[in-house]
Amino acid sequence: MTDLSTQPWDIGDDDHPHEECGVVGIWGSSDAAALTALGLHALQHRGQEAAGIVSLAGQGQFHAHKGRGLVGDNFGDAHVIAGLPGHAALGHNRYATTGETALRNVQPLYADFEFGGFAVAHNGNLTNAHQLKRALVRRGCLFQSTTDSEVFIHLIAISLYTTVMDRLIDALKQVQGAYSLVALHNGALIGARDPLGVRPLVLGKLATGGYVLASETCALDIIGADMVRDVEPGEIIMIDDSGMKSIRPFARAQSRFCIFEYIYFARPDSVVEGTPVYDTRKRIGAELARESGVTADVIVPVPDSGVPAAMGYAAEAGIPFELGIIRNHYVGRTFIEPTDQIRHLGVKLKHSANRSMIEGKRVVLVDDSIVRGTTSRKIVEMVRQAGATEVHMRISSPPTTHSCFYGIDTPERSKLLAAKHDIAEMAQIIGADSLAFISLDGLYRALGKTGRDANAPAYCDACFTGDYAIPLTDSQDNSERPLSLLQAANR
Repeated sequence: MTDLSTQPWDIGDDDHPHEECGVVGIWGSSDAAALTALGLHALQHRGQEAAGIVSLAGQGQFHAHKGRGLVGDNFGDAHVIAGLPGHAALGHNRYATTGETALRNVQPLYADFEFGGFAVAHNGNLTNAHQLKRALVRRGCLFQSTTDSEVFIHLIAISLYTTVMDRLIDALKQVQGAYSLVALHNGALIGARDPLGVRPLVLGKLATGGYVLASETCALDIIGADMVRDVEPGEIIMIDDSGMKSIRPFARAQSRFCIFEYIYFARPDSVVEGTPVYDTRKRIGAELARESGVTADVIVPVPDSGVPAAMGYAAEAGIPFELGIIRNHYVGRTFIEPTDQIRHLGVKLKHSANRSMIEGKRVVLVDDSIVRGTTSRKIVEMVRQAGATEVHMRISSPPTTHSCFYGIDTPERSKLLAAKHDIAEMAQIIGADSLAFISLDGLYRALGKTGRDANAPAYCDACFTGDYAIPLTDSQDNSERPLSLLQAANR
């Protein structure tokens, strides 16, 4: 989900990419808003800046509540949930960039059309959002937010098709990018994935007979819903009182699901594209150990995201696994204003060395990624100060050499450590005795493939390869010339 005004980098944790958003939709439950809030709570890791819920009661009676902060901060009060009546609801967790999260950008977005109310929540990033926005503004559309998700609203508004579904399909055929979208209108709950299936979306069913759409299966688990299946790439799911209907307006294409969902983004207890994330991360760690084993006394994860990979590494290497770094889970990103001094000390607010597990030992640190390298350098320094005789860093992803344009907040390429330095130079910069990343083929092997097929990759791995499967229209076309895209929109 792009901010169309600015995209600064989050200083809170700059050695991990940042996820975009989480979505939940419920249809057919008298507790729709409460279930949506619970689902959003399970998806809190996908966005911590703001949360919103829109509910639908009766014919066209929409209710909404949005706020900055965590799900519990906004929906922990029973009075708030009571103010969101209805049999259907749509919720969204927002990950925003550094600075204030404007309330106008908090989703779901809502608009009144001639056919009635319409709410939409979006996870991902449109790569032609700026181009579309320029054309829409020239046409007379007035944007109320700076998020690319509002593009959907305006494309639906100007469509000459009659039904809500046809208008939505018309809009989806004009956008480029990676998206999982959930929408709610008077007659139905709708879910859609982009034609390459880059971003996740799953379908579940409640014991009462209602349906659930969510970014991950962990949202289904918390509300007691059964997993039905993944929404397929390019598929639109429409749920109403008569049941569930599948619509496929796009030609089938090779799926390019985001490989970083397996490495970092998805919650470990989720099942992604039919594969348990926890098991996958352990397999990645084992493959990493086979590729780049080193003599050591202890394997230490960088918590929390490095834990399953470190377990797999330790088991494969036959080296003890220990929690040599303890994470403080009660420090928020806005705990202290990020002055230069606090920026330097910030890692100690989140992590502390468990000296008894480290002192006098050769330590292998296992983490999931290195982006800028600043946090890794501080972690290595902290472990050395705790008495480690050697510190080796092992990373359960290949080097991040390219920026993501498909919904993951990463710095521009010039600020990616691996884009400017080779591995030996990176090891020296972060202060490690050695540094190794899993190979791209090794990552694919851990995911059950024989390796990466360069002619038909099974996943979106552009952050490692620069192989962008979806056109980067906004990045490639900065001209202000009139656009023809929308001239053909209302064919």
